[in-house]
Amino acid sequence: MTRSLDDIVIACALTGAIHTPSMSEYLPVTPEEIIDEGIAAAKAGAGIIHIHVRDPETGEPVSDLDLFREVAAGIQAETDAIIQPTTGGGMNMTVEERMKVVPELEPEMASCNMGSINFGLYPMLESVDEFEHDWEPDYLEGTWDHIFPNTFESLKKTFEMFQENGTRPELECYDVGHLYNAKSFVESGELEPPIHLQFVMGIHGGIGADQDQLNHMVQTAEKLFGDDASWSVLGAGRMQYPLGTQAAAMGGNARVGLEDNLYLERGTLAESNADQVEKIKRLTWEISGREPASPDQIREFLRLKGRENVNF
Repeated sequence: MTRSLDDIVIACALTGAIHTPSMSEYLPVTPEEIIDEGIAAAKAGAGIIHIHVRDPETGEPVSDLDLFREVAAGIQAETDAIIQPTTGGGMNMTVEERMKVVPELEPEMASCNMGSINFGLYPMLESVDEFEHDWEPDYLEGTWDHIFPNTFESLKKTFEMFQENGTRPELECYDVGHLYNAKSFVESGELEPPIHLQFVMGIHGGIGADQDQLNHMVQTAEKLFGDDASWSVLGAGRMQYPLGTQAAAMGGNARVGLEDNLYLERGTLAESNADQVEKIKRLTWEISGREPASPDQIREFLRLKGRENVNF
């Protein structure tokens, strides 16, 4: 069986690189907005805060290290949550550009995408009548002919960088083959167990977001890693809460946040990330009797180096 806690690890992804500002007025854009959202999400029960940054004027996803430092330091100053920068970045960033945040901030944990996929955001064009910024429709349309690159060579360099900085990778798996990629790096010694898996479900180009596919991901992870792995799930869009509650009932963990889903319920935009944390917290308690794990519980469980050893 994969590793699990009695309590549930709730992660919150605040803004991401998927949605554009025109899709929701509540999407945080400026460093101040992202910091405030992170603090509120942590107070609501999120033990891990997953961060991207955006151009404060246009809302376009960027890899600006000064913005990353400002956001990470701002959230850490007011919470004890684990700050988890992305190394996924945005659609137009190079692998090298995406990875710079790890040696710059030396975080306890950072996301790490486990394979190359088609990453189609272009269907979202149909959901927006009018865009606020010129970059938005081009950004979405560009994913029609875009591969999100995470080659074996780049992953090897990434894991070396993680080890050099004492940063624990969260392995983002968009399909079953990504679990086998992770297994190969465990066998070669580049990844040291126990590992933490994040099943990313419902991205156009990756595995579908439904109950059977989550069961398949969990069964495959258990076959490959046994008790050398723990897991969490994020369901894109409307499957955020169904898959999150299923994960809770199965002994797994859940991620919510405006990066993955803009809605609180059908037809109602979430007004904050904290609203989504509160909802998944309530649902997981009702279904499985599991409460949110504290940041210190998570640090011990995932064997993180501690907030005193980061560089922000």
